[in-house]
Amino acid sequence: MKFRTVVCAAAIMAGCASTAPSPEVKSQLAPTGELRVAVLTSNPIIHRTTPGLGRELAADAGVPAKLIDYGAVNKLMEDAAKGAWDVAVVAIDPERRALVDFAPAHLNSEGFLTVLVPPGSTARRMADIDQPGMRVAAVRGAATQMVLSRTLKNATVLAAENEDAAFASMKEGKAQGYAQNRFMLRARAATLPGARLLEDSFAGLHLAFALPKNRPAAARYVAQFVERSKASGALQRAVDAAGLQGEVSVAPPEQASTYKGM
Repeated sequence: MKFRTVVCAAAIMAGCASTAPSPEVKSQLAPTGELRVAVLTSNPIIHRTTPGLGRELAADAGVPAKLIDYGAVNKLMEDAAKGAWDVAVVAIDPERRALVDFAPAHLNSEGFLTVLVPPGSTARRMADIDQPGMRVAAVRGAATQMVLSRTLKNATVLAAENEDAAFASMKEGKAQGYAQNRFMLRARAATLPGARLLEDSFAGLHLAFALPKNRPAAARYVAQFVERSKASGALQRAVDAAGLQGEVSVAPPEQASTYKGM
């Protein structure tokens, strides 16, 4: 992990200001006196957008932000139960709800998770890769690995410790494909002539702030912050600033009656 402390003197995404949070919210949101924002550096979409969003959330709450870099999502999720961070942005997955509570999704991309196949592969669609004896590499604990494990009927998931290892498994023939989001897979394909993405996908992507369990007041506050950021255009500006137009879109407003973050 790498730590970066940022004192938020001014908001970087204008238009999200709210009234000052109550002492209860502050004590749950930033129990150490600063907002510890876990940043997953191995995912470029999360890495490009989370620091700015985390700083703005800290400014909104009137506390400093401390960015904590994680190179692997499984370590980030393990640390949720240890109180090592206060908020993180990860893909929503039902298996993660035992460890964290989610705010409403703030970034979506439908049909975004797919499989990269190596040069010479005849597979073109998910049905071609979901065959007995086939293996698909994915990072252990990542949303891709969890969703793929529930989706595949015949093929098996080969869990790798990180993205480099998952890609290497495919390159070395230990797996017949490598699962991740299209944005990351296109970059990998560019380094391996003949590799290509399947034509279809196995899931969409829904990113949200996650908080450690048992912080209900903080979870409600973050949910309100997310909805204000959608309404003000701040989230769209964050997407534009990160160069992610066409890759992800701002999630639609979440109605209080349908919010199931906790």
